[in-house]
Amino acid sequence: MLLIRDYVAEHECATDLGDDAIRAIDQGDVYAAREFISAMADALERHWKGEENGLFRVMAAREQDYADYVAPLIVEHRELAHLLATVDVSDPADQQRLRVAFEQLDEHISKEEDGLFPASVVTLGGAEWDQSVAAWSEAHPGETMITD
Repeated sequence: MLLIRDYVAEHECATDLGDDAIRAIDQGDVYAAREFISAMADALERHWKGEENGLFRVMAAREQDYADYVAPLIVEHRELAHLLATVDVSDPADQQRLRVAFEQLDEHISKEEDGLFPASVVTLGGAEWDQSVAAWSEAHPGETMITD
């Protein structure tokens, strides 16, 4: 499914930006770290809006087990969004919070890519995919999905 491929690509983009931010912190380049964190927050905001309003919503509507699975994922989205919006990359304690959060992001992504995404491929029908893709499009105005 093309939508899943886009979500995986967005995960890779976010983790790359997080890695870039940590490298910048390690090199003492606070300005660059802030830029990477800002870019990551912007990318994740669109990504999460598409996921939550599309794939998460239709999976949760399917059955309670899926609703119970996506609820903590949404909480994790909010927690990381708050951290990215409030972090002081010049503060060593916040730098450590970022490192921990980015490790947790890898675990979060695994829950989606190894759990929810494969389940969606075998569970959802055409109308639900249409709704999920429409939510992605709404969250990514002016962008197109990967085509190759």
